Amino acid sequence: MQAEAIMTKPVITTDANTTIAEAVELMLSNKISCLPVTGSDGALVGIVSKSDFLRREELGTQRARPRWLEYDLGPGTIADGYARSNGRIVHQVMVTNVISAPPGASITDIVNLMMQHRINNMPIVDRERVVGIITRTDLLRVLIRTMSKQGPTPPDDGLIRKAILAELKGQSWSDGDLFDVRVSDGVVELTGAIVDERQRKAAIVAAENVAGLGQVKDSLFLTRSLSVMMVS
Repeated sequence: MQAEAIMTKPVITTDANTTIAEAVELMLSNKISCLPVTGSDGALVGIVSKSDFLRREELGTQRARPRWLEYDLGPGTIADGYARSNGRIVHQVMVTNVISAPPGASITDIVNLMMQHRINNMPIVDRERVVGIITRTDLLRVLIRTMSKQGPTPPDDGLIRKAILAELKGQSWSDGDLFDVRVSDGVVELTGAIVDERQRKAAIVAAENVAGLGQVKDSLFLTRSLSVMMVS
């Protein structure tokens, strides 16, 4: 699935000379978390989001640093922080190195960029113009649509067991054949050994994805890994 299939459009934008108060009002009235900033030609020049308005002099939340740290950071960094906390115009506080993606970007590309750069909003840009935006909320909408379309539970116990075993054996954390699965009237029982409690959680998730929530019995037992036993 590509960005253009899930992006929100048209996009509400602002320009660099909008006041901070106007930008905040625009976000509140439209219930959005960010505003791409565009130039007179429609090209993307920046972005402002709710997080840009958290460190504000009006709120008394501007960043306070010890003198020694300010000395290490240098006057440029300190001046930039001051402008962002006290600026009244969008161009004074907006982020200019905007992370964006083209309409043909995959969901994987979008998520990787969001996680790598720790951002919540991704403008979708075609020929320098903003044609859409993807937020984490948009990704959650795709998730819930996908989950609701997942196929029904396999029709018999044998197929359920086979599907769960295939899922477990395809995972590097499952330690090969240490897991076993029993299925009776659609109820799954996981048996076998684990060496880390996190394997228990992952195994239950794998079984639930096949058999459904609330149908998995956990009979896994925790043991020490072979390497630990040999050392001891």
